[in-house]
Order: sequence, then structure tokens, then C-alpha cells
Amino acid sequence: MAIKGSLKEASLPDVLQLLSMGKKTGCLAVTHRSNFGYIYFDKGRISYASIVNRRDRIGDTLMKHGVITAEQVQAAIDQQGREREKRLGTLLVELGFITQNQLREYVQVQIEEAVYFLFTWNQGSFNFDADVVPEQQDILVSINPESLLLEGARRVDEWSLVEKKIPSFDLVFEVDRPKVAQSDVALPPEQQAILALVDGRRDLQAIVDESGMVEFDVGKAMYGLATAGFVHRVGKTAAAAPQVSEARIEEHRNLGVAFYKTGMLDEALREFRRVQELRAGDNAARFFVALVTLRQGRVEEAATLLQEMTGPGSRPAIYHNLAFALEKLGRLDEAKAALQEALAKGGKDDARVQTAVGVIALRTGDPGAADAALQVARPLFGKRPPNAVWYHYAALAAALQGDHERASKTLEEGVQHHPHSAPLLNNLAAVQERRNQVELAMATLEKGIGEDPGLAQLHKNVGDLHYRAARYDDALEAYQRAVKANGELGEDVWLKLGNIRFRRHEREEAATCWEKALELDPTNAIVRTNLDAVRERS
Repeated sequence: MAIKGSLKEASLPDVLQLLSMGKKTGCLAVTHRSNFGYIYFDKGRISYASIVNRRDRIGDTLMKHGVITAEQVQAAIDQQGREREKRLGTLLVELGFITQNQLREYVQVQIEEAVYFLFTWNQGSFNFDADVVPEQQDILVSINPESLLLEGARRVDEWSLVEKKIPSFDLVFEVDRPKVAQSDVALPPEQQAILALVDGRRDLQAIVDESGMVEFDVGKAMYGLATAGFVHRVGKTAAAAPQVSEARIEEHRNLGVAFYKTGMLDEALREFRRVQELRAGDNAARFFVALVTLRQGRVEEAATLLQEMTGPGSRPAIYHNLAFALEKLGRLDEAKAALQEALAKGGKDDARVQTAVGVIALRTGDPGAADAALQVARPLFGKRPPNAVWYHYAALAAALQGDHERASKTLEEGVQHHPHSAPLLNNLAAVQERRNQVELAMATLEKGIGEDPGLAQLHKNVGDLHYRAARYDDALEAYQRAVKANGELGEDVWLKLGNIRFRRHEREEAATCWEKALELDPTNAIVRTNLDAVRERS
């Protein structure tokens, strides 16, 4: 389940404690004005954190701690120009400048600094999505959030004081050189380094970028220098004149991607629309607009946008997502054709495309072809386990071919890797019930409801278990929750609701339920017989 709120109502440390105690896995996205950051959790421990459009500081961090030189960083940057797919830290290891253990150690420092910086945000909003994981190439750590809270609290207290003189990082200072010359105060190294960069032209953000120090350290150093009278504020940097620059476009694009990954769809759409305004015909932004539209449920509109992007040179991802939209619209033959285009254009090695081929095969009544495609997809996920969708359809394909043992094992493995997936829990409960593991099935369904109380099928299946055990009051309560979540769930729910009402001598309510069942399935003879009987007695 998503957790959302305002930083005015719940501080970030409070949110971190909540996620830690709940042993949550997923991504916590945090926004503050035009800034955006995220913290990933793995079973309640921080595994990664970053701030969008903030300079990657692994090289700066390593230099600050004396691990490498500026020349070594530059050599790695030059190498990165030839191998753009590789992270700077990876190249520093490959060039022999640092060890893998050193890289991991200072990546953890970098992650901790990102979290500390986020602690200073006291306005904005947060949004937690379960089971969202970092990019595959990110180096992950395991940090107990509680170990950061004490240092974070100290920095927040200090920052509240610093902000009185340093309210923003667009301020420009100049040095009072006569006063510095007359003073016999020995400045600490950080203040000496900052003082050397203060020239009456650079703003504080430029000093942050050039010094390699983090915002907190620069702000604290400048606060001390300003308090001592060694520097004086002389103004602010002028707001950049509106212009279409690559950096500005990338800033909006990066924010859009970050918002999209964390489920903040309105914000993502705003950023991608801005990219389109700045650069007409930007295909990447156009594609993301279609994806956001699709996730917002505007399926027809999304299908039209994706259809417009097809043609010579189109990427497999366009056809894959077009197929998904067409499937949602019930246009299965067109979806199948779109997937064939995706395969032809290089999607054969894409696990998601092969999974989609299996899904469409199931939807069109060919479980054998579905099973074959899903088994092709499995190794394409690489070292990571398949996604929840794969497990759902792989188990279904196996079950439809009579291989219930494999279906069961597939679901058990799926729930192990995706413990928060309510559909997988629902399917596993169905298998457990068939094995006469009724108590275990009930526990699995209750866990699924805890993950997604809006999934009607979970409540319906709980009702069925109670109904078969003649616990009719409990069944009634569960069925009512089911039809509240989805009134079109199925005629059997309304049939059983009518039966329960009739047992309670609530004839009018029973008739209403059976009428609804007949509306959903006019051919149901049992419902029609019940209705005729209750009407004759009336």
C-alpha cells in the first residue's frame, strides 16, 4: 500500500522510523519546492538514496577523504566519455584507483549524506510505494535508519540556525580582505577552502559544485565566516533567462522519470509536458507522456499516442506498451500483432515482451503457447527474480495445463519474492484451499487484504471459505465488502448473498440480491428458480 503525506504534518525522521519498524521494502519519494529525492528501503533498512539533478559526488567524496586525486577523477571521467553506460565509481575500480570495498564504503557515505540533506526539508510531501527497487546498476548498502537519526537531528538543529544567514544557495558573498588580514584567527580547513572560492561573483551553489563539499558543510562554513564578518552578502545571482538548453531539458526529464518511477503521475506528466514545450518533437518525452496516460487509466488516449509513434525505427518498447493498451481495450488480435512487431524489432531478448506474449496467448485461449513464451521470458530477467506479473501468469498457464504442482511451486516462489503482491497471495490461497489447507488459505487471504483491501476477489474468497464452513454471518460481511469494492464481481457472489439473506428471513433483500445475480447472468437457472420461489411466497 502507498503511504502519502505532508512534511509539515509528519517529519521525514518520523516517516523513516515508521518504515523501519514496519520492515518495509520500497521507495520513499520526497519533494520540496522544485527539488526531488528518494530513499529505497529493503526490509526496513536503507539500501539506496539520491537527489535528482544533484551532482553525483562519488569522485568529490573520495577526493575529500584523500582516497584519490583530482587527476585520477579526471582520468575516470575521460574514460566515462568512451564508456557512457558505466558509473564513475565502477571505472575508478577498473582503472585500479580504488578497490571495490572502498567504492562500497564511500557510496554508503554518499547515501548517508543524501539522507541528511533530505532531513533539512521541512516542507513538501512524501510518497512511499512498496516493492519498488533501485536500478540494477546501483550499488546497494544496508543502513539502519535509526543510526542516522541522531546525526540527522543534530544537522537539522544546526541548519535551522544557519538558514537565518543562508536562506538559499543563490546568494553571492565577497570577502572582507582587510578584516581577514588583520585577524589572527586560525580558520579550520573547510572554511579556508570556502574562503578561497568566495569572489563576489559565484553564488553558494557554484561554490558547492566547485568545492566538492556537500550543501550542509558549505552552509555551515559560510555561516561561520559571515558571523565573524569575514564575508558579506552582496546579492543574488540573477535568475537564468529562459532559454532552451540541454541542461534545462535534462533537468525536467530527470524529474519526470523520477516522479514516474515513484508513482507521482501528475507531477511526471507536468515535467514531460515541459520538455515537449522546450523541445518540440522530443520522442522520449512523448513516449513517457503515453506511459503516464496509460497508468492514469486513460487507455484509449494512450493507445492513440503510442500508435502515432509506431513505424520504421520505432523501439520495441513502443509496440510492447501499445499491446498492453490494446489488451486493456479487449482488442486482443491487435495486441498480438503489436507484440509480433516488438519481437521483430529486437524485443526477443526482453523479458517484459516475452511475458506479454504469454499473457496474450492465455487471453486468447492457448495455455501451451503461453507457457512456452513465459518459460522463454524467465531467464531474460537475469539475476533478479521475475516480476509479479510473470509469476501470476506462469502459475495460471501451468494450472490450465493440469500441472497443479508446478503452479503451486511457482506461486510459492512468487510470494517469497513479492510478499506484498495481493493478486499472488489471492492465487496462492486458492491453491492452498484445493489442498484442504483451509486455515492456511484464510491466513494468506487476510495477508492479501492487508496489502490491498480494495481487491474484491480477496474478500469474495474469504466469503467463500466462511460460506462452505456454514459461518454465514462472517460470509455475509466478507461478501458485502467484495461487492462494495466491485459490484460486477460475479453472479455467484450475489447468489450466495441472496441465500444468506433468505436464511435470515430477509426475503426482500434476498430477492434484490438474486435479481442482481440474474442481471449478471440471465441464463442461471438456480437463481431464476430461487426468485420464482420467493415471489410465490410473497
